[in-house]
Amino acid sequence: MTVDLSVSVGNLRLKNPVIAGAAEHLIHAEGIRAALATGVGAVVVKSNNEVEGSKDQLERSEYTLLDEHWRQVPWNEAAPRSVTLACRSGMSPLPFDQWLEQTARLDREAERQDSYVVASLILGAIEPAVEMARQVEQAGIRVMEFNVGVPYGSQTAKGNVTTELSTDRIRDQVAAIRRAVKIPVWVKTSGQSERVPALASAAFDSGADAVIMAGRLLGFLPDPETQKPLFGTSLGIGGFWHLPITCHWLAMTRKAVGPHKPLIGINGAQTGSDVLRMMLAGATAVEIASSIMYAGFPALARAVEEVSAYFRDRGEDAAAIIGRAADEHKTFMEMPRRTGNWRNYVPDEALAPARG
Repeated sequence: MTVDLSVSVGNLRLKNPVIAGAAEHLIHAEGIRAALATGVGAVVVKSNNEVEGSKDQLERSEYTLLDEHWRQVPWNEAAPRSVTLACRSGMSPLPFDQWLEQTARLDREAERQDSYVVASLILGAIEPAVEMARQVEQAGIRVMEFNVGVPYGSQTAKGNVTTELSTDRIRDQVAAIRRAVKIPVWVKTSGQSERVPALASAAFDSGADAVIMAGRLLGFLPDPETQKPLFGTSLGIGGFWHLPITCHWLAMTRKAVGPHKPLIGINGAQTGSDVLRMMLAGATAVEIASSIMYAGFPALARAVEEVSAYFRDRGEDAAAIIGRAADEHKTFMEMPRRTGNWRNYVPDEALAPARG
């Protein structure tokens, strides 16, 4: 039985729901081509903006993988799925004109593969971002990401990047980009908020074609041996454990904005089954990013094949499952009573003796 793996992100058709999310392995053309060769629906290139300090930030970057005891483990494909990634990153080191030319050229190559190469702009200041967005469209690039949810905004020099937590400012920022370009705009929002659905709603209100949720969290890890912070500062953290958090925000945002607003999941997806979980939670498509830096492009290819096999085996189109689990979500008070069930989950010493 033939199944349709394609999904619609607004007016854009992706041949399948797996996207290679922006990270360091997607700075140079070689990495972008390697990602396209895995068969993904789209590749988002490493982000750029107008601030030289954000490029300098990349030259101060650090990366590590941590096990369940917070010990560093080797950075390679043998790392267990359960690792936490901690890092300090920055912008693409390429000058904007070189980055733009490369992205446009690779998007033309991607079109021949029924895929997309997506230009990603990170907000420094809105006026330069608007001008850069115009140049992205003029270069013939077919879709852009506008990232207002970088995790490091509070930790780097003011103005390098933005962790936007104000719905009013998101409305203004997205509206400015929307007025400047006609190509699809995917807005990436922060996960460092209890108002993730409201941030997404604000982006859609101003014309976003899709919302990517949500930007990585900040963490801080002291070392008991040295009594110093790991890498000296706060770090962006992520890992398999973030998947339920992302799925929660996807489901809650779907409930807030309705089922027809495209959401793109990110943070916590490493495998095809992770992609499927996010789709069931409401994602139209899902980005896999950080894990490919250490696991390599074959891991991305496996995720594409796992997703394809799932739908072939079930005889089901990809778009059919979007939000299926989210639409079954109930509040706590809608759940059936299980009187005394809590007693099964505490030590016996914590329970009062039965009365005779």
